Amino acid sequence: MSTGELLSIEPIELKFPFELKKQISCSLQLSNKTDNYVVFKVKTTNPKKYCVRPNTGIVSPRSSCDVIVTMQAQKEAPTDMQCKDKFLLQSVKTNDGVSAKDITPEMFNKEAGHVVEECKLRVVYVSPPQPPSPVREGSEEGSSPRGSLSENGNANGSEFTIAARAFVERFEPQDKSAEARTLISKLTEEKNNAIQQNNKIRQELELLRHEGNKNHGGTGVSFLIVILVGLLGIILGYLMKKT
Repeated sequence: MSTGELLSIEPIELKFPFELKKQISCSLQLSNKTDNYVVFKVKTTNPKKYCVRPNTGIVSPRSSCDVIVTMQAQKEAPTDMQCKDKFLLQSVKTNDGVSAKDITPEMFNKEAGHVVEECKLRVVYVSPPQPPSPVREGSEEGSSPRGSLSENGNANGSEFTIAARAFVERFEPQDKSAEARTLISKLTEEKNNAIQQNNKIRQELELLRHEGNKNHGGTGVSFLIVILVGLLGIILGYLMKKT
């Protein structure tokens, strides 16, 4: 803030968030510190580049007035974002009842004996405000880490794919191992059952052979043994092939 005897001016620097091919405006607030009417006038070293509204005016006693300064759209960015343009705000006391139409350049002529208060303002270019960056949910304290979300609430596709693949690779070998163990256990059980059946058939064959020797002689029993052994071989071959 610049404080003179007549007007307080805020701010003392005209800050423009510079962007190419875009009109940019900033405002000045002039506050009358006296009990008199104060006339002001705004000048600039580059009048073609800036538009000041109002560039002249009257500030009532103990009141304020806003001045809008607009920079025309620029086609090229200045070197190092530096600007040499300056403004000069002149103010002088006036009589009650003076209107804006009554303001003349002669009022600000020091050689005519008028007490003119002057304040120089410089122009500063600043970078335009950047849009806020998205915040990941997992970065907040106390929250569980999650995948980043897009604007419509969908999970990030690449992160979801990686997580799903890791999940499958982690549990798929266990599933295959459990399936293999189940199959081996089933085959072992069938093999044991086949061995038990084989032992039972052998016992029955021995019993039949003894009974055949007693009742019919060796010829009939031998033929029956051949048939049973053949059947036994077929059963064992089928079971071994299945195993």
